[in-house]
Amino acid sequence: MLTVLMVIDALVAIVLIGSVLAQSPKSAGMGLGGGSDTVFSSSARGMDALLARVTVVFAILFAIVTLFIAKMTM
Repeated sequence: MLTVLMVIDALVAIVLIGSVLAQSPKSAGMGLGGGSDTVFSSSARGMDALLARVTVVFAILFAIVTLFIAKMTM
């Protein structure tokens, strides 16, 4: 059971890292020349919102699984 939880924890961590890295930087539209990508901003905002939700869900899942692993090893 502990091994299964550790594998799940590792997979959740990989997905969590991927979802964080896939998000665009919040400062992407600031500064000089920041308006160049305003044509594609509606689809980018939808993808950023989806990635933000995925990140929150997997962060909570990672925390819960990690706490279960810690509780089982005591």
